[in-house]
Amino acid sequence: MSTPFPFTAVVGQDDLRLALLLNAVSPAVGGVLVRGEKGTAKSTAVRALSALMPEVDVVPECRFSCDPGSPDPACPDGPHAPGADGRSRPARMVELPVGASEDRLVGALDIERALSEGVKAFEPGLLAAAHRGILYVDEVNLLHDHLVDLLLDAAAMGASYVEREGVSVRHAARFLLVGTMNPEEGELRPQLLDRFGLTVEVAASREPEQRVEVVRRRLAYDADPAGFAARWADEEAAVRARIVAARELLPSVRLGDGALRQIAATCAAFEVDGMRADIVMARTATALAAWAGRTDVLAEDVRQAALLALPHRRRRNPFDAPGLDEDKLDETLEEFSGDDEPDPDPDQGPDGPDGGGGQPEPDDGPQGDDTGATPEAGENGQPQPSGAGEQSAVRAAEPFRTKVLSVPGIGEGAAGRRSRARTEHGRTTGSRRPRGTLTKLHLAATVQAAAPHQRARGRSGPGLVVRRDDLRQATREGREGNLVLFVVDASGSMAARQRMSAVKGAVLSLLLDAYQRRDKVGLVTFRGSGADVALPPTSSVDAAAARLESLPTGGRTPLAAGLLRAHDVLRVERLRDPARRPLVVLVTDGRATGGPEPVALAGRAARLFAAEGVASVVVDCEAGPVRLGLAGQLAGELGGTAVTLDELRADSIAGLVRDVQGTSRRAA
Repeated sequence: MSTPFPFTAVVGQDDLRLALLLNAVSPAVGGVLVRGEKGTAKSTAVRALSALMPEVDVVPECRFSCDPGSPDPACPDGPHAPGADGRSRPARMVELPVGASEDRLVGALDIERALSEGVKAFEPGLLAAAHRGILYVDEVNLLHDHLVDLLLDAAAMGASYVEREGVSVRHAARFLLVGTMNPEEGELRPQLLDRFGLTVEVAASREPEQRVEVVRRRLAYDADPAGFAARWADEEAAVRARIVAARELLPSVRLGDGALRQIAATCAAFEVDGMRADIVMARTATALAAWAGRTDVLAEDVRQAALLALPHRRRRNPFDAPGLDEDKLDETLEEFSGDDEPDPDPDQGPDGPDGGGGQPEPDDGPQGDDTGATPEAGENGQPQPSGAGEQSAVRAAEPFRTKVLSVPGIGEGAAGRRSRARTEHGRTTGSRRPRGTLTKLHLAATVQAAAPHQRARGRSGPGLVVRRDDLRQATREGREGNLVLFVVDASGSMAARQRMSAVKGAVLSLLLDAYQRRDKVGLVTFRGSGADVALPPTSSVDAAAARLESLPTGGRTPLAAGLLRAHDVLRVERLRDPARRPLVVLVTDGRATGGPEPVALAGRAARLFAAEGVASVVVDCEAGPVRLGLAGQLAGELGGTAVTLDELRADSIAGLVRDVQGTSRRAA
């Protein structure tokens, strides 16, 4: 077994280390979600924590790590006699891979033996292995939603349930849950964010001396892991002893009415949904007091608990900036400070820069005259960046709700909420013979397959004689996520007056819809003499929105180049993720002015999409009293349909969905 990097040797990342230690003191806090860019010691710190966890006493030969002093009465390996001799072992850290199946997570029940013999033959999963230890999920944002739901339910209830057609197994599953993620790769749904007790944002230090120390320690560890760990053994032992002491002190910590009022007032002031935030803050503040060796919760504990427990609960959509207004927090705590407990001023440190909350820059008014004239001239070949007023308008734009645009036919892509697909979860539509392990039994089909053979198999009692060949897997239909590739015309004709602001607002709304439907998104833009991949396909709509905000505009309209670049993106993505079906959203006024024979070349490029059955929608941005209908013609060549910017807000978009789904040129 390799020697882990010492927890106490991690440089900086004070909030990360504190959040992990508080969960080690009180697992009831609810785990921690660590968000941050790659290379910031997220995984290193989590793996190092396992070496600090106190050893646990377990019942010998029990696969579910029952405590001999208080064994689980429902343990599948039980019953165990209370007070039986146990053995000590280190607390485990179990890692859940992103590609894990449901059976790997919760365990598998032998359906054949359950039906034919009535035996609950159960193979434990990772939740059982993590009981009384740490369950670590790297890249938790890339884990399928239903798996995240399962592990969060187990963490909340302290137990895991496995059910297959009325046969169920339950076992204890209490663990310290830690998830890490890079927000650039996609966000968790707000409902799932709320289920993590604490969250920490980590970033690499910009201080040269601290970065030097990080490199120095890492090189020393890589050269001699055991020797490096030995040099930190005393510090590790001290933290381990402090965890044990804090655990013993925790039941004696008093959470007074004054602290409770501050907690309730803080959650109300920041308008967090539900009551989970209040409970988590209370548990965190109590753990902070125990960690500090105190038996009273102080205002400084409440403040620190708020900074760890509230930021992720305030994000209601992916475009909300994370974080907490600390000035507002201090005002709330001061207003509701109690007289029944000591409340020393916390060591605040230097104040942050003014305006950290970020007020949008003043707009130039509803006409945008200062930015409209320049991009109009851009069609003559001079690319112009979006003006400050226009960018401010995009930031201030309220995304509106759009109706679903879906890919026709039935796919088999990643679980999501956009298009019809054969999935592991959803309504049952039929049955088939299982390929490999049976996961979802179709009971009626299994009985129907076994019934004709009962006499030949010598059935004599009431039970049904079932063999492997009789088992039938249920086929289910649900929804999948798609690759929504935005192809945006950023030429001078599109940038005239306020049109580009309206375009960005529409694309922002479609991005929000893609986030809610668990899609991957990509962004291709074209202007001047060519096209660029502004954002390769990703699960992060945050990144797409950021690229959209700073989108430069101006120049001619190389429509063919934009379509060909989009076609290349789809070709490469098809090799990486062949099961994910694409939906192309082309945002343009339909003009083609760049390159030789621009109109004919654009038509040929569009017909490539039609020939391959790629679902597409053209958002028609043409404006003015005289309209040429070029976007509609382009939609016909793509084999798709067109919709105007105004229609994106209207009920008539439901007709668009029917048109897209009914297009005969689409591959089922």
